[in-house]
Amino acid sequence: MLTLRDGTAVQVRGMTPEDGPALSELFATATAVDVRFLRDDIADPAVVQGWCKALDYSRVLPLLALAGDRAVGQASLHFGCGPERHCGKVRVFVAPDFRRCGLGTRLVDALVDVAHQRGLEFVIAEVVSEQAWLIRAGLRRGFKLCFSLADSFMLRDGSTRDVTILRKQLRPPGAEPGTATREG
Repeated sequence: MLTLRDGTAVQVRGMTPEDGPALSELFATATAVDVRFLRDDIADPAVVQGWCKALDYSRVLPLLALAGDRAVGQASLHFGCGPERHCGKVRVFVAPDFRRCGLGTRLVDALVDVAHQRGLEFVIAEVVSEQAWLIRAGLRRGFKLCFSLADSFMLRDGSTRDVTILRKQLRPPGAEPGTATREG
């Protein structure tokens, strides 16, 4: 259980196959701007239900944030494999009425903690470049700006946007798991 800046108590736990309806309700709160920049079609109930039915915690660790019985946030850590097995990618969605109270930050911190525990070297966030406020939030959490990829995010209308890659180093390259960096 954690307490947000406004005093609201929120439980953060691993997602389960039974969380489909709560997750659908959470994504129903997405604004038009949110929907525009999300990778998946969250308006399609089959997409959201598919995430819950196909849980594989060795590939993706999804977390759900609950205020009472209501899902107010979802975050996931996507584990790399093969030559990217030392990296994890983070994704976070917070209900509009729960933004700016620290929930997104706490969810990212929880994912970074899991990445540390799993012995990952880096955590990566991919952000559509025009979402400057998300980039600033990542920088405040210790992520470093790596580079931008021009025209690498295609919107549903076919237009493209640049993507900014942010990375947080959790341990020095080649160091044993559990060896944190100064920022880590």
